[in-house]
Amino acid sequence: MARVFCVANQKGGVGKTTTCVNLAAALHAQGQRVLLIDLDPQGNATMGSGIDKRSLTRTVYHLLVGIADLAACRVSSPEGGYDVLPANRELAGAEVELVELERRENRLRDALVAIENDYEFVLIDCPPSLSMLTLNGLCASHGVIIPMQCEYYALEGLSDLVNTIKKVHANLNRDLKIIGLLRVMFDTRITLQQQVSAQLESHFGDKVFRAVVPRNVRLAEAPSHGLPGVVFDPASKGARAYVTFAKEMIKRVAAL
Repeated sequence: MARVFCVANQKGGVGKTTTCVNLAAALHAQGQRVLLIDLDPQGNATMGSGIDKRSLTRTVYHLLVGIADLAACRVSSPEGGYDVLPANRELAGAEVELVELERRENRLRDALVAIENDYEFVLIDCPPSLSMLTLNGLCASHGVIIPMQCEYYALEGLSDLVNTIKKVHANLNRDLKIIGLLRVMFDTRITLQQQVSAQLESHFGDKVFRAVVPRNVRLAEAPSHGLPGVVFDPASKGARAYVTFAKEMIKRVAAL
């Protein structure tokens, strides 16, 4: 049965989409069957997987409002090798439409039942806000992966996110837990980042992944080519870090 994980952080620009796309590609390279769900109306995970969001006729929007099932909406990443439930700007309208639908926070969870045996991993790229879309992602998931930069403001946002996850766990999804924190865009030359990293390890212990993703220009360049970084330049430090992270994820999930 598929294990479902959402990659979430209420702060924008912390590498959620980069983490989703590269983790999906790295897990596929490790022989895992992977579905990546793009829940962000910007559609960056869709484009970063090599899929033209402007030419799509069926997206996650059609799934959430009940127009189509998941099998009709998913497409394959040409270079990444994993499947994608894509998104484009149509998804912004789902926020309003979901309010009046039954089981509005469980629409995605209900849809995933049909494909739970098709994949080992389902990764959900959430938008940077606590919206109805993010709530659908949290309600559908077994756990949350939190990518974060080791900066002061990131620590402030982390406490808010942890409180949100606790509330969803208590009221909507008893299976939800924090799987781990992933340090991204890490620069060992900056003393503050080393201090924040040490604080995270001290406070969260083994919830902090051992893998650390460095700040890497090749990861930043990859989306403009419609490729995951681990495919665009497998030898880069960023790509190797995500491969290490994927292996750690496989071990951590096996131990759950």
